[in-house]
Amino acid sequence: MNINPLIFRAYDIRGIADGDFHTPDLTPESMYCMGQAVGTYMQKKYGKRIVVGKDNRLSSDSLFEAFVSGMLTTGCHVTSIGHATSPLVYFATSYYDDFDGGVNITASHNPKEYNGVKLVSKNAHSVCGSEIQEILKICQDENFANGKGELHSREIFADYVRYIKSVIKKGKPLKIVVDAGNGITGIFGPRLLRELGHEVVELHCELDGTFPNHEANPESEKNLKDVMEKVLEVGADLGIGFDGDGDRVGVIDEKGQFHHADYLLIPLARAILKDYRGAPIVFDIKSSKVLEDDIRAHGGKPIRYKTGHSFIENKMAQLKSPLGGETSGHIFIGDRWFGFDDGMYAACRFVELVSTSGKPFSTFFDGLPNVLTTPEYKVPCTDVSKFRVIEDVTAFFVKRYPCITIDGVWVDFSDGAWGAVRASNTSPNLTLRFEARDEKKLKMAKLMLFDKLKEYPEVDLRDIEI
Repeated sequence: MNINPLIFRAYDIRGIADGDFHTPDLTPESMYCMGQAVGTYMQKKYGKRIVVGKDNRLSSDSLFEAFVSGMLTTGCHVTSIGHATSPLVYFATSYYDDFDGGVNITASHNPKEYNGVKLVSKNAHSVCGSEIQEILKICQDENFANGKGELHSREIFADYVRYIKSVIKKGKPLKIVVDAGNGITGIFGPRLLRELGHEVVELHCELDGTFPNHEANPESEKNLKDVMEKVLEVGADLGIGFDGDGDRVGVIDEKGQFHHADYLLIPLARAILKDYRGAPIVFDIKSSKVLEDDIRAHGGKPIRYKTGHSFIENKMAQLKSPLGGETSGHIFIGDRWFGFDDGMYAACRFVELVSTSGKPFSTFFDGLPNVLTTPEYKVPCTDVSKFRVIEDVTAFFVKRYPCITIDGVWVDFSDGAWGAVRASNTSPNLTLRFEARDEKKLKMAKLMLFDKLKEYPEVDLRDIEI
C-alpha cells in the first residue's frame, strides 16, 4: 500500500483523516495496514498483549476498527478500553501486568481533520524515533506476521480513579472550572475531580469531534478565555483546560490569570524538590530561564532538553527525574505517579497544592523575576523543507552566538535575551519562542531570528508581527 511516509513522525503517526479538506493520509485501508505493521513490530519487540483506546474525533471510530482488525490478523491479543485519554492507555500499561504495550487512536490537539496513532510499550515507554521508521518499513514491505488474534474489552477508569485517590493528599474542597474543549477528557476530568471531593463547573465537556467552541489546546491563552471568564464569574479557586487527548493541561488561577506551562512547573518543582533534594528536573528547549534559575535556587538540577513527550519521558527515565515538562503543557510526574504525561493527574497535583496549602494559586508565583516571555510562534514551513531550514539556521547562529543545538537552536543573545527555533514534529511548522528583560531586547532577539528566516521562501512569515 502507498502510505505517505511523512506522517510517520518523531514520536507518533499523525496525518489528515478527513477527505473533505485534503486527500486523506489515514483511511480505513491505510489504518488496517498500519495495524498489521504495529502488530508485527510490537510482537517482535515487546509482546502480543496490547491495550487500545480512541479519542472522540469524527474519524476515530472507523479508523480504530480498521486498525484493530489489522492487529488481529498478526496474532495480537487486543484489549479495547473504548473512549480513552492517551494517559489512560499509558496507565493501563503501567498499572496492570497483562499488557505489553498500548495504542491510542488520536491526533491530540491537532485540528479536527487530523488523526493518528500513539504507541507505547510496557510501563508507558514511548515507541518513537527509529522505531516509528521500522513500522513504516514493515508497511512498505508488507512484511506482516500472520496469526489468529483475540479481542477483549475492559473498563479501567475506576481503577485509575481509585489509584489517584490513594496518592493525592486531601485538603479543603475547591471550586474548579473544567474546560475539555469538547475533547475526550470531558467524560473523565470532571468525574475524577468530583471523586476527590471538589465542586466542578463544566465548560465544553460534551464530546464533539468538530471542536465547535475552540481548539482543544491549552498551550494557547486564547483557548482558555472561556475558563478565565468563568473562574471570575463563579468565584472559582482554579480553572483547568485539557487538550484533545488529555495528556496536556493548562491552569488558570483564582484571578482569571493564565500561566505559561513552563511556569506551572515552578510550584510543582519546589514541592517535589523538598523530597528529592538535588534531583534533575527536565524541561524542553523553549522553556523560560526563570524556570531554570528557580529549579537551581531550590536545590534541583535543571536539564534543558528536546521538545517532544517521548524525548522528555526517556530523558527522565535515564536520569531518574521526578518531574519534567514542556511549554506545550505536557507535565511528567514521577513522584507518586508513573512518570508519563497525564493532564488529569497533573491537574490533581495543582489542586492538591492549593487545597492543602490554603494559599491562592496566584501566590505561588509571587517574587519571580519580571521578564517578558512570548507565547510560542508557529510559522508554516513544509514538512519536506523544515528540517533543512533548521539545519541551515543553526549553522548560521552557532558561528556568532553561544547556542544549544540539541533541538533546533537556542540562541543566547546575552543579558537575559534569548530566542529558540525548531522544527515541529507534529505539523508542517517551525516553532519559535523568545524571552528578554525588556521590550527593546525582546524585539532585538525576534528580529535576529526572523530576519534570518526571511531568507527562505518556504517559510511563511505573513502572519507574524514583531
